[in-house]
Amino acid sequence: MSLFERVFRGSDEMFAKAEQEVNQIVAEVGPDAPLSLPSTAYFLACIYAYLGKKVTTTGELQAALTDVKAMMLRDNRTHAIFQSGVGTAIAAEMIEACKYVKTAAPYEGTAYHGHFTDAEVRELGVPLVTGDIPGFVVMIGAAPSKEEAVETIKGYQSRGIFVFLIGGIIEQAVEMGVSMGFPVRVVPVGEEIWSVGHVISLVVRAAMIFGNIQPGDCEGFHNYTFERINAFVNAYKPVSDITVACGAGAIKLGFPVITNDHDDMWAVPKSLIICDDTRDWIDTSIEARGIKLKITKIDIPVSFSSAFEGEIIRKGDMQVEVDGSRKDCFELVTTRDASEVEDHKIEVIGSELDEIPCGSKISLSYTVEVAGKNMQPDFEPVFERKIHQFLNCVEGLMHTGQRDMIRVRISKADYEAGFRFRHIGEVLYAKIKSEFDTVVDKCQVRIVVDEAQNAELRKHANEVFNARDERLKTMTDESVPVFYSCIMCQAFSPSHVCVVTPERLGLCGAVSWLDAKATNELDPQGPCQVVTKERCLDERTGRYEDVDEAVCSLSHGALEHVTLYSLLEDPMTSCGCFECICGIEPCSNGVVITCREYAGITPLGMTFSEMASMTGGGVQTPGFMGHGKHYIASHKFLKAEGGVGRLVWMPSELKEQIREKLNETAKDMYGIENFADMVADETNCPNGDPEELLNFLAEVGHPVLGMDPFDI
Repeated sequence: MSLFERVFRGSDEMFAKAEQEVNQIVAEVGPDAPLSLPSTAYFLACIYAYLGKKVTTTGELQAALTDVKAMMLRDNRTHAIFQSGVGTAIAAEMIEACKYVKTAAPYEGTAYHGHFTDAEVRELGVPLVTGDIPGFVVMIGAAPSKEEAVETIKGYQSRGIFVFLIGGIIEQAVEMGVSMGFPVRVVPVGEEIWSVGHVISLVVRAAMIFGNIQPGDCEGFHNYTFERINAFVNAYKPVSDITVACGAGAIKLGFPVITNDHDDMWAVPKSLIICDDTRDWIDTSIEARGIKLKITKIDIPVSFSSAFEGEIIRKGDMQVEVDGSRKDCFELVTTRDASEVEDHKIEVIGSELDEIPCGSKISLSYTVEVAGKNMQPDFEPVFERKIHQFLNCVEGLMHTGQRDMIRVRISKADYEAGFRFRHIGEVLYAKIKSEFDTVVDKCQVRIVVDEAQNAELRKHANEVFNARDERLKTMTDESVPVFYSCIMCQAFSPSHVCVVTPERLGLCGAVSWLDAKATNELDPQGPCQVVTKERCLDERTGRYEDVDEAVCSLSHGALEHVTLYSLLEDPMTSCGCFECICGIEPCSNGVVITCREYAGITPLGMTFSEMASMTGGGVQTPGFMGHGKHYIASHKFLKAEGGVGRLVWMPSELKEQIREKLNETAKDMYGIENFADMVADETNCPNGDPEELLNFLAEVGHPVLGMDPFDI
């Protein structure tokens, strides 16, 4: 049997399974039964992407069988096997979709993840852009041994590669106690090969969300996935015909397949690779996809990788806890003269980890002292914000908070592996020296584990924090000489450009004006460029001739005009990585905001995913806008439309995160006390009904009721 025949036989097998499942579910519930996957605005994404059809009922799913069958060409051209492979992936999605007809959570209570929400897809945006996730691997079947399964999974994980598991390798990982889940970037997708449909759904939604690829543009999807999504497949023998057909679809998307199965297979350079030694698969796969890894060798006894950023250390697994809410703790970066810094000096003052009883809550601080001829005090808070990321990359260590409200848990497993407090210093030294090498010449770290000393040191640290805050409060868009662009997300949204100002951070929430300034200093030819602000055309909307010229150039002509403070007049583009999205609520003449964490319905009758689907991909969508959480409390938020007083509804969790600053801004702008209590949420406007919202706004005397209607 030839490879062609294996693909055709496998695609026929997948289609037959899809036809059986679809016909069976239609027979059970009828053709008019609603069909949707949870928390997505892209329907059945593979069908929507390749066929341009919105499947919302079981009858529509049944009708789509004919279109999928037509994709499965049968001739001896190479194009035919690839096209059949794509059809196989769509058929896999149809099989999985049938499981969601009767319940929204068919995998609940199992080891498997199943469908990925739009929020999870968007969550990947920033780490993909920064290279913290350099690529994806789909591992199919069982490894030669459970020990090798763990070794390979952790090998990919330590390199930052996001790991999807399908089939027997999941059972091996569970048996060996591998920590799995979306936060740690090792996801057991499903037991059967058709669960690969969930992975392809994630991929095509990434193309729609970040790349603005339109449904039905098959060539556009293939170009996008080939050029911008670094994925590959590892398939352990024996590889079934149905898996071979799925592999053909993966290759069409630009994803190499590496296998140790010789049965009617032949090697295709950089596409289908036969490699008998499965222990070499990691290097072989990475090389085949052309992935460039950012690896910093750090002298610690446990793994270090961005894959561990979402790891949770439970109380029962904790050796010690640093808790700034109960003990004197803090983290501080401070600039010193070169003569005061001994490079790579790491000092632990007080008890080491092995001198402290297991389960203790302790007082601990770490102060990073840096020196460099290009170092500026403005960069100190930028470095401090990165500490959260740096420490969370340590396997078995969990870090939350910042400044003097940090919380750090070190696991028992780390302690048993030999991890000690001094290794925190090794991580901070290595990462600050490597990531900020153009401004940091010397770095030393002092770790203090002593309650009495930290009580005094914390007072000094708070004086530093307070002085910074006072300076930042006076930093406005008018007070600085320049703005900065940020085009990091162009790796996935080619026409998107953020313009970052002191009062408007990047929509991902991760790039402030100071961050952009530091990035420009570190890499003058990099993603953050100076944008002059000398030719203001309209102060109300924030239109600058300089800004227009910059975004036109940086978007390669895709954008001509951008305003900084308007939702309606040439708003800034959105790439898809935004923390929040706002949209006009016409009944109240207000604005509704929701965030990625909130899965419920807003008063617009849409979820976050549905609102987000109306923007993203680097396009301008007047009336909708992606933005960062902390931009909401800015004096420049919707300045052209009347400011933050337009805000009528937001999720309660988001409201609590920004309550203090929101109240402060509203009091300053309108003289209103406790404005956050005037903003509706799902607790006091539970049904998201416009009339219910209007009644609440009237009851609290919301300022939006006295504002002019939007000029739409």
